[in-house]
Amino acid sequence: MSAELKSPPERTSWAALRQAMVDNQLRTFSITDRAILDRMQSVPREMFIPSNQAAIAYSDRALVITDGGASRPMLPPMILGRMIQAARILPTDRILDVGGATGYSAAVLAGLGAEVVALECEASLTGKAAANLKISGIKNARAVTGPLAAGLAEAAPFDVIVVNGMIETVPDLLLAQLADGGRLVAIRRIQHDPTGRAGKAVQYERSGQAIGVKEIFDASAGVLPGFEAVTSFAF
Repeated sequence: MSAELKSPPERTSWAALRQAMVDNQLRTFSITDRAILDRMQSVPREMFIPSNQAAIAYSDRALVITDGGASRPMLPPMILGRMIQAARILPTDRILDVGGATGYSAAVLAGLGAEVVALECEASLTGKAAANLKISGIKNARAVTGPLAAGLAEAAPFDVIVVNGMIETVPDLLLAQLADGGRLVAIRRIQHDPTGRAGKAVQYERSGQAIGVKEIFDASAGVLPGFEAVTSFAF
């Protein structure tokens, strides 16, 4: 990923584009948490995507990050922001960021909680995330490589787990890594949808041994590796 960025549209600064994102996307999508709005206004999203896409860094649509053979969708800012709001992050929270590609979501989360671990299954994306977090001066987030659906049991429990994409199965291994009172947010695919794209952002919450789940809003995203439904065959 090149450090050279395409300039924003003429007479428009990156800061102005971030402000427009907050005002026209986040606020209009029921994101009211002041800490989230401030954090997403301050993190330079353009630094976390390929230079040839920087001009659309603040678009309201999903971007696809590619690096060699690795490819990962990047959630639109409004979807990510509202999922983070549903996670109800506290300044003392330890956070697992699953499938965050080159580190943008981890950078946002690092300004809201105490510690962030960014988990990627593609080593090249992990490397980019680590470099981007370092360049950004973020000291309370680190990037590791491993299977997304397996989480990071050796670093558990986590107060919050953010899954940056769609899941087709219940994320049992991740839910087992939640602390008591912990929250997990993800986009769950609607079963039997003929398009295969419809989903709901959901929030799971642990209370003792029980796990509750509630739907938050309609959303769509690419299915993350390891969260695909297992196809069964009838004979």
